[in-house]
Amino acid sequence: MISNDRLKANKPELLVPAGSLPVLKVAVLYGADAVYIGGEAFSLRANAHNFTLDEMREGVQFAHDRNVRIFVTANIFAHNQDLEECRSYFSDLKDMGIDALIISDPGIFQLAKEILPEVEIHISTQANNTNYGTYRFWHELGATRVVCARELSLEEIRQLRKHIPSDMEIETFIHGAMCISYSGRCLLSAYMTGRSANMGDCTHPCRWKYALVEETRPGEYMPVMENDRGTYIMNSKDLCMIEHIPEMIEAGINSFKIEGRMKSALYVATVARTYRMAIDDYFEDPEKYKNRLDFYREEISKCTYREYTTGFFFGKPDETTQIYDESTYVKEWIYLGIIGEEKREVNGDIYYKLEQKNKFSVGDEVEIMKPSGETIIAAVKDMIDEEGNHIESCPHPKQIFYADFGVSLTAYDMIRFHP
Repeated sequence: MISNDRLKANKPELLVPAGSLPVLKVAVLYGADAVYIGGEAFSLRANAHNFTLDEMREGVQFAHDRNVRIFVTANIFAHNQDLEECRSYFSDLKDMGIDALIISDPGIFQLAKEILPEVEIHISTQANNTNYGTYRFWHELGATRVVCARELSLEEIRQLRKHIPSDMEIETFIHGAMCISYSGRCLLSAYMTGRSANMGDCTHPCRWKYALVEETRPGEYMPVMENDRGTYIMNSKDLCMIEHIPEMIEAGINSFKIEGRMKSALYVATVARTYRMAIDDYFEDPEKYKNRLDFYREEISKCTYREYTTGFFFGKPDETTQIYDESTYVKEWIYLGIIGEEKREVNGDIYYKLEQKNKFSVGDEVEIMKPSGETIIAAVKDMIDEEGNHIESCPHPKQIFYADFGVSLTAYDMIRFHP
């Protein structure tokens, strides 16, 4: 256990993903110290909403007003035709005020140093960072941080920390989806569909169902294991280290990274808020953290997930880290909406504006998540549509309406429901 005197100096950054401007605001308000986002180009999440330059500018301002940093991903592996476009893109970012670029390609790295010399450069996990020699290499070139390959154990990270300069930062994934290929360097998607994971367009073929075909028996499909539901031989459980905050800190990790730029606002709010509470509780009192482990486990499961594993941190994963019989997520809680800025008063009652994410009805009991960590249980007293007509439910996707929950709420409170 780290002494109380050392704890304050070693408090890690909580780094949270955002795939759109609304989710960035949620990440900031629900506990992020920093948020990583992608622009419309050069980002390894082509299917995320991603940010226009105007949205990025607004997001940076929103975050900086609340002392939260913004990192921009530019972590594709570039081809020749990408380099001039990247030069133009980095020039567009010059007045944006971003705090760091996340890069994996050495050519893109050189362009960033040339065009944005004042911006920190963080080396993406895509660069396969598995040893302290690699960290030293990037440090000498001017990188301030390197993201560990997901395949490293905590012991290997401890050794990294001992052999790299003290000002070299270590960032490590602590929660989210695990890629079945080495640090995300996957060729399956490009080979099978023409959409390259290394260019931000992954189709996630590791989640598909597979069987064996013997070359002399074409069309004869044999299951990999005896299970009439099939087998998903590359379908990893999700990473979750909420129970191992002390070990992660002791290893010398500077930034705890959550995966998920394609995730919903509910996922981001739930995961960010839970890790924020766990980290803060541990630094307030390690015993408080220990006594609340059941609470963290329960909270972290109130969003979609694919069961949990500790990945490579405590040794190589075995067969228990895979899910063989299905590729779907566990979804025990339903995201209903997020409280908007606007509200109406009707006969002395306050109705809060929402955009429907899933249907719910008058009389339903819901949970209201607040960025502070408080959770309120309330019943839906009434609903009105945009014209002020009373309605019993909100059945239409993205429907705009107003709801009275009988309690005082603020913008960005999150509404969820356990069916």
